[in-house]
Amino acid sequence: MKMIYGVKDKPKFPSLIVFAFQQLLAIMAATIAVPMIVGNGMSTSAALFGAGIGTLVYVAFTKGKSPVFLGSSFAFLGSMAAAFAGGVSVGLGYVGLIIGAALAGLVYVVIALIIKAVGVSWVQKLLPAVVIGPTVAIIGLSLAGNAIGDLGATATKFAEAKSPFTQYACIICGIVTLAVTMLCSVYGKKMGRLIPFIFGILSGYAAASLLFVIGTVTNHDSIKVIDYTAITSLFDKITVNSFFAVPDFTFLKAFGSFSELSPSYIGTIAVAYIPVAFVVFAEHIADHKNLSSIIEHDLLEDPGLSSTLLGDGVGSMVGAFFGGCPNTTYGESVGCVAITKNASVTTIICTAIEAILISFIAPFVAFLSTIPACVMGGVCIALYGFIAVSGLKMLQKVDLDDNRNLFTASVILIAGVGGMVLNFGNVTITEVACALILGILTNIMLSGKKNKKDN
Repeated sequence: MKMIYGVKDKPKFPSLIVFAFQQLLAIMAATIAVPMIVGNGMSTSAALFGAGIGTLVYVAFTKGKSPVFLGSSFAFLGSMAAAFAGGVSVGLGYVGLIIGAALAGLVYVVIALIIKAVGVSWVQKLLPAVVIGPTVAIIGLSLAGNAIGDLGATATKFAEAKSPFTQYACIICGIVTLAVTMLCSVYGKKMGRLIPFIFGILSGYAAASLLFVIGTVTNHDSIKVIDYTAITSLFDKITVNSFFAVPDFTFLKAFGSFSELSPSYIGTIAVAYIPVAFVVFAEHIADHKNLSSIIEHDLLEDPGLSSTLLGDGVGSMVGAFFGGCPNTTYGESVGCVAITKNASVTTIICTAIEAILISFIAPFVAFLSTIPACVMGGVCIALYGFIAVSGLKMLQKVDLDDNRNLFTASVILIAGVGGMVLNFGNVTITEVACALILGILTNIMLSGKKNKKDN
């Protein structure tokens, strides 16, 4: 796939700001969703700040060779909830978030050191194209439900009366977003092709705003799919905080509660976080294999899997210190690179800086939070679809007439699409991880005997 901007390219400054903002929009919804789900007063702006800092750490460890943004990891939702379980104080819970992320990051560091010592060839043999291709496809397909769910979202305080018109309005806004995104990407001139998501989101936002006006004039609240409360509430009483606000950083909320630590609590956090880190390790490899195929450069060889793991692990520790959420490489970011054909690491760095700066600008954070879920659903149909298709493209060179390959790919796809998930207390083995593990075992089991044509 030929990139318009390669990994080392540096777009001109005005364009760079816009490209980075597009990346930010792509990862925004998921990044702030994690602290919203966990609750307990976690700050979305702090999570955004942590994601930005974590990404800069990752870029440094990977020597500016891997164009991907790190955002809040959904895999650790159960682990983060465990930090607040058992009636512990909120302050101690925030201490648990920091310790948990440190332990998970330490797992990455240890694995990275082992790989540095023994090499990456064993990973390549363990994860051939027939295993990693369908797994990458599952990453996209496993998110399909989220995209379609957002597309028909009806969560708005204005739609108190349940009406089918609410869903119709949401779908209209989502389809407008998707249509404009696709048209810009395929038929747009240079800037149109490079920032299709911005045009798509703005079009969807405009459609939602138009429906809001129509609903207000005709007294039909059911078609008001946008909520401006986050913006209007800032200016109920104009103060400095209406324009500038310091995020509620995790380390500040944890300060003063370290004295409450006990060995049993640390053990609980370790059990909740460490096993999940091994699961996310598998997804880390799949993401980087996918990104490697998009930019046509093997990131597992250069800068090397040990470097990407160190960047991810240390970046996750640093990010959680500020935002509470362990970070991970984002499929949305990879999809944005694939669709826009912009693999510039400079763009990723600028995205991280924008995320950090925006976390302090109250009106901007408020504006982003007013983007309707249905609009982001329209965007995500394209993003997640590209991830799935890029995984399937990896199978093009695989001989699927060979039953060994056919069974391996089939097991991964069915386990993943079927939603195979295993729960062990606070530890959840996701459908992606389950599919990958089954695929690896199947491939090993069937690779013992070679066909005559392989000799």
